[in-house]
Amino acid sequence: MLAGLGVDGRWTLNGTRSKGGNDGRILIVGAGPTGLGVCYRLNELGHTNHTLFEAGDAVGGLARSYTDEQGFTWDVGGHVLFSHYREYDRIFEELMQGEYSQIQRESWVRMQGRWVPYPFQNNLRYLPGEVASQCLAGLIEAQTSGADARESVHFGEFIDRVFGEGIATHFMRPYNFKVWAYEPRKLNTVWIGERVAVIDWKRALGNVVQGRDDFGWGPNNTFKYPLGGTGDFYNRFEPIVRDRLQLNTRLVAVDAEARIATFERGGERFDERYEALVSTMPLDRLVCEVIRDVPTTIRDSASRLMHSGGFMVGIGIERPCPSSKSWMYFPDDDCPFYRVTYLSNYSPRMTPDPARYYSLLCETSFSPDKPEDRETILERTIAGLESSGLLEPGERDDIVSTWVKEVGYSYPTPSVERDAILAEVIPWLEDRGIYSRGRFGMWKYEVSNTDHSVMQGVELVDRLLLGKAEQTIGIEYRVTADGRKAATHERSALAGSGEKRLAAQVETKDVTAAGDAIEATVAEEELGITDHR
Repeated sequence: MLAGLGVDGRWTLNGTRSKGGNDGRILIVGAGPTGLGVCYRLNELGHTNHTLFEAGDAVGGLARSYTDEQGFTWDVGGHVLFSHYREYDRIFEELMQGEYSQIQRESWVRMQGRWVPYPFQNNLRYLPGEVASQCLAGLIEAQTSGADARESVHFGEFIDRVFGEGIATHFMRPYNFKVWAYEPRKLNTVWIGERVAVIDWKRALGNVVQGRDDFGWGPNNTFKYPLGGTGDFYNRFEPIVRDRLQLNTRLVAVDAEARIATFERGGERFDERYEALVSTMPLDRLVCEVIRDVPTTIRDSASRLMHSGGFMVGIGIERPCPSSKSWMYFPDDDCPFYRVTYLSNYSPRMTPDPARYYSLLCETSFSPDKPEDRETILERTIAGLESSGLLEPGERDDIVSTWVKEVGYSYPTPSVERDAILAEVIPWLEDRGIYSRGRFGMWKYEVSNTDHSVMQGVELVDRLLLGKAEQTIGIEYRVTADGRKAATHERSALAGSGEKRLAAQVETKDVTAAGDAIEATVAEEELGITDHR
């Protein structure tokens, strides 16, 4: 855990403190997954002196879904729901009541004009011969050189030491720049863990030599998806939190010493006193724009946190869906997006009529290092779909719906100096009763999946009211000598994906067991490189 994040023993079950006033009042800022998790758990424990404030007009945050005028439903990114936690599973089942799809994943990499099955490194034979040879040669050299991945100073160095020049040049570096919108040398290696594992070069070589398919694998071979879109799950929290929820209400200032938060709604401002303020807004904005009289050193540290934004572009097409694919990765520069999802394959409710329409959700990142033009993103996306073969000649004329959403905060960048910043800023906030949690509240990408985010909220309440230590925010994905962390993973009987399915089998997967369930899974934003042994 970060220094200074000890249990505050002054809190008791009924929400009061042994010393001080305000009757243990808790304010929650942001009704996304983390804020909803906080409010859900407070209600469950019988704590009534709390209010949930949301700047928007609905709950869900980055996990909201939107339905356009043509009847297509869109998510803010390619979310799939899987879990590291039995408690999250319980909440999901309780709220969804079986109204979800269970889907076999089928993911691919589009590269060099070819479709390469996931995982990329096990299917190099699908690449042009010269490119496959370069990837194999670099991989073998890297894996037999004796270089210690633990000594990597940054992610770029990790890529070179683990994957070698070929895979680094053709896939890892260009793809990661498209995802993060920063060069890999600006990222640390803490976030990697289960997301980018070291690979078996002998297996990769054997697959090429023997012409062997080696795909349909992945810890989230099957995933759950709410029938009404990702936001359908979070909408179901609303009746539970309704009595404590204030929408269209924005946090504009905090007096940290007096513990007074100022909100704005409908042009009018009002103050709220608190004992604990749980903020899920971006940490840099909280410290640099909202809290008054922050010491210069703390403000300067928070201002150095890095993030990227994203354009979510939805394309609705009046044709039956031509593919069973789930999502696809795009490292090449012939398209702006890094990932495309056949969103209509997730639920029959994502289009007006699943027999007549299908939908594609395309994601493009941007940052100061990788600017993108909003005015042209739609046309460039459609052109990229054509160049990659996802849209057939003439299919542009069948587009009946387009949806573009710009998200200013999409990825919390795990920069090289991130952990040092958090070690300074988070304790300063908590000394003043301010608890920053969530995808951009804690700024730890490696624990910012939707399940992590909900459980950050649940665990914080258990810490404040029950004295239990938090688990999720202290997760560290360490790189061992061979780049792995080992845990046993038994493949589900429903496992399998890809257009050429392999027989079901039990495998061992290197993961970090987060939370309390061994069915730990790869991130929503996984990188297409995963250990398969």
